[in-house]
Amino acid sequence: MKIISYNVNGIRAAINKDWLAWLQATDADVVCLQEIKATPDQIADIVLLEQLGYKHYWFPAEKKGYSGTAILSKTEPKHVEYGCGIEAYDREGRVIRADFEDFSIISAYFPSGSSGEERQLFKYQFLDDFADYIARLKLEFPRLIISGDYNICHKAIDIHNPKSNAKSSGFLPEERAWMDSFVNLGFIDTFRHFNADPHHYTWWSYRAGARGKNLGWRIDYHMATNEMAQHLKRVAILPEAKHSDHCPVLLELAF
Repeated sequence: MKIISYNVNGIRAAINKDWLAWLQATDADVVCLQEIKATPDQIADIVLLEQLGYKHYWFPAEKKGYSGTAILSKTEPKHVEYGCGIEAYDREGRVIRADFEDFSIISAYFPSGSSGEERQLFKYQFLDDFADYIARLKLEFPRLIISGDYNICHKAIDIHNPKSNAKSSGFLPEERAWMDSFVNLGFIDTFRHFNADPHHYTWWSYRAGARGKNLGWRIDYHMATNEMAQHLKRVAILPEAKHSDHCPVLLELAF
């Protein structure tokens, strides 16, 4: 089974960059999207998703052109849960979950704190609340994958210049410590499970030709519960896909 996580930074903009042809070639079974920035009625080519065999479930933000998550699947889920039950985050469409026979998967879009102190504090509150939410949820759904844009680089190896970014939102000590604690809840960073090499990133600034120079951040993850360890087959970052300032991350499972 092939799972893709992709912050598309606007699904309509991605479609205009031939994203649907890329999706067809990728032939993923499940696709977790973040930062869709649209409601389903605004997506003119939504019928083409259905022609590719996808059921689609959208959780847009209340604010137009902002945030939002979605899950596409070639198998109809047993259940889809929209939101995490906390209004501040659900208004921004940050969490959607699909339950399948063998596992459950969340598409999550963590807040960014880069716009200032107010949003950084919002991000810290989200991190605390999300960890509590997941700790409870994994009791009910122990075979759980949380895919998405965490807006945090965990280790120095995950960012191109750790020293100059030591005080940057996304690489702050408190955020990195949260990632430690989240892993300790019983999660595997699936990419690092297979690959310990540096220079693998999933997001690049649009400034100063950062992507061409591979001056990036690894902030997009498939985090899987320890109970999923035996089913992890392969993980790959796909930087050649250029529909966004992020690139997709592929997870393959074997059942």
